[in-house]
Amino acid sequence: MAEEEVKLGSSKPIIATQQELVENRVPLPCRDQCAHLLIPLNKCRSAEFFLPWKCESERHTYEKCEYELVMERMLQMQKIRKEEGAAEPGQRRRHPAYSLPRRRLILFFP
Repeated sequence: MAEEEVKLGSSKPIIATQQELVENRVPLPCRDQCAHLLIPLNKCRSAEFFLPWKCESERHTYEKCEYELVMERMLQMQKIRKEEGAAEPGQRRRHPAYSLPRRRLILFFP
């Protein structure tokens, strides 16, 4: 069986340039592969006074793009976990928060 290498990152290219993102005041957390769809959405929102029923098609395309990015990251994480599980059977590392000792809660009622 040929080993598949998990490539991190998205397969979608970043279409909007840095200059366009600065000119349109796109927030830093939103500057991803879907930022080119956020620019017309924000323009439509400001032109329509942020009425939620106005820019539905633009919002739908932007949210669909974001959803696809999240699903792609989830698939990549599943592949990484699958590779870790195959490499070390029974040696799966637990998150440090789950390995803390549990404290017993003792309640005293008068």
